[in-house]
Amino acid sequence: MWRGRKLSSCGVRFLETLGFGYPSTLAELPLRTSWSGTMWFRAYRMTFSCLTRIKSYRSSWKRLCSTSQTTVDSNEVKTFLALAHKWWDEQGVFAPLHSMNDLRVPFIRDNLLKTSANHQLGKPLSGMKILDVGCGGGLLTEPLGRLGASVIGIDPVDENIKIAQHHKSFDPGLRKRIEYRACSLEEIVEETAETFDAVVASEVVEHVIDIEAFMQCCYRVLKPSGSLFVTTINKTQLSYALGIVFSEQIAGIVPKGTHTWEKFVSPEKLESILESNGLSVQTVAGMLYNPFSGYWHWSENTSLNYAAHAIRSKVQEHPEPAELFSKRETEELSANASTNPCVCEELKK
Repeated sequence: MWRGRKLSSCGVRFLETLGFGYPSTLAELPLRTSWSGTMWFRAYRMTFSCLTRIKSYRSSWKRLCSTSQTTVDSNEVKTFLALAHKWWDEQGVFAPLHSMNDLRVPFIRDNLLKTSANHQLGKPLSGMKILDVGCGGGLLTEPLGRLGASVIGIDPVDENIKIAQHHKSFDPGLRKRIEYRACSLEEIVEETAETFDAVVASEVVEHVIDIEAFMQCCYRVLKPSGSLFVTTINKTQLSYALGIVFSEQIAGIVPKGTHTWEKFVSPEKLESILESNGLSVQTVAGMLYNPFSGYWHWSENTSLNYAAHAIRSKVQEHPEPAELFSKRETEELSANASTNPCVCEELKK
């Protein structure tokens, strides 16, 4: 298979740095059982194994840290832009979200209080920093602010932020507690790394185009031991029948085209994504909406809507460069790289 194939001049120089005057044609390589031949093959395998591992992990680091690709779906932006003026109509299309606050606000508050021994009466979340991702018109941002938290609400739809800003102005007590920004999560990752005690993504993950990248960003902006709160829709036949066919096409509870079933995610899938990105799931609870009464209640059944609480691990679980190789491998690879331009060139790729 390899007979007669020429090594490049760069490859020959690399072999020479290992201390062997090897020929440039692999066909000319004699079969060796001597100590020197064995050591050559061992060094050769070790060096390129290291190079492969470096490139593999470097690739994962780039995916983890890159903010050049957005998780925002432009089609979703258009959908919510058309609905922006309806956010604070409690009897309108966002009525289920207004009602959901009866569950999600206590869910967030109570789980955060478990992590804090000291809290102020009447303002239990005082001193905590919360990021509300996909805040819309501020339906969840405002009650969290009233509980004493310092909240930043972000949304990629400019009109949503204008509506949220306007509504906040009716409550002077929220002026210093709430800040709104028209941006995506990826745009603020660098400046807000390890800033927040909690990140809230309520009814958001079913609208992003890359849920794994989204969760990586959530991890990065959380403080160690910080909390992530997610509410979303399970990916089941029942959620398609009730969440899309009935709610959108028959009853008109939500506008047509609001949801895409393919973007729904099961609790098991979500937990797998969270755990693989350094977020340990603490609680998953089902939520059911009664369209006749307009109220939500908790349920053991997660086949439709559900809420999840996860905590960021205290220690970074993504391997650091020093963990990839043994001390001996590192020393030998460094020696080869310092004397051989080919190895250096491989490391740059």
